[in-house]
Amino acid sequence: METTELPTQIELVHRASQLAPVMTEHAGWNEENRRVHDTVVEALTDAGMFRLRVPAANGGYESDATTMVAVATELAKADASAAWTVAVNWITTWMAALFPPEVRDEVFADASLRMCGTLSPSATAAPVDGGFLVNGKWGFVSGAPHSQWQVLVAMAPGPGGDPWPVMALAPLSDLLVVDDWHTSGLRGSGSVTTVADNVFVPAVRVVPLVSALPDGYASGRTGIYGAPLVATAAASVTGLAVGMARAAIDQFRQRMQERGITYTSYASQAAAPVTHLKLADAVVRADEAEFHAQRLARQTDTKNAAADPWTIEDRARARVDMGRACRLAQESVNILRRASGGSSIYTNVPIQQIARDIDAMNMHALMQPETNLELYGRVLSGLEPDTLYL
Repeated sequence: METTELPTQIELVHRASQLAPVMTEHAGWNEENRRVHDTVVEALTDAGMFRLRVPAANGGYESDATTMVAVATELAKADASAAWTVAVNWITTWMAALFPPEVRDEVFADASLRMCGTLSPSATAAPVDGGFLVNGKWGFVSGAPHSQWQVLVAMAPGPGGDPWPVMALAPLSDLLVVDDWHTSGLRGSGSVTTVADNVFVPAVRVVPLVSALPDGYASGRTGIYGAPLVATAAASVTGLAVGMARAAIDQFRQRMQERGITYTSYASQAAAPVTHLKLADAVVRADEAEFHAQRLARQTDTKNAAADPWTIEDRARARVDMGRACRLAQESVNILRRASGGSSIYTNVPIQQIARDIDAMNMHALMQPETNLELYGRVLSGLEPDTLYL
């Protein structure tokens, strides 16, 4: 049987770096039009950026978490919104890989597959002959404008009759896409609302969400698909925060050589001691954010490779590493934003967009730093977690 060698982390990071010119060229268009430009989507698709979590048996790369962090960092340095849509795709394609083989073969048949979805069960799935009728809507569906499939999370009758969350797969053509993404941050991600109005989903394309959450995640799954959903999601997105911080550092260092400090004797901002202090502080915080991103990735990869079980503390630490990386990256960016002077509020100066994007990431319910710290402290104190999202 002929096998195809999968791309290495070095190869995928190189591909991501090669995309920087086309991504930066269209970043302003993305921001203005509130979605990723088709040219960028095509370039990301051709480079295989949407294939990192697709099963190898279906033409994907089955990349590990360390690779995701490195690739996400590189992409986010060029444009956070486009990188965000790629990372969300990694989560949803990973979720789709949990479905039966015949579903995977159907969904992953298209080599240019792009998926979207959210984790919120903001719809209902009513049993009918042969499947379910899904009704409801989902907000923050990043990348929906250029996706072919969506992972729908809905509430359906469980084994005992009580409602429980399920995952369903539906073509975007079955859903209504509502263009309501008018935001201050990650504007280019196209995180619109989608609506299901009596959408029929065959039973084979519906599975319990619990199979990806705490008590059911390890059932019959191996490799990168053996980890809990939330830890997997955390590893998928944490590199984005690091990339945004690195982008802000690069932009600041370039710009500080070209400007002075108004109403002072400094003709070059780079000559001022206050600049030295702020730049060093920002770089160190970005380094600390990268430490948490890499620790999360190493934990995920190590456990996946050894098929080790995830304790509650392991899962809570995955969330706290994600939250900490987001907060430290935000602090790094904000130090440099405040040091960039009044002229940096112009929209053609990239650091103002980076600051808005990292702020938006820190507001995400799953990444919110204080919520994740509270959860980790609760578990460390010997209490039961107050969430299923671990």
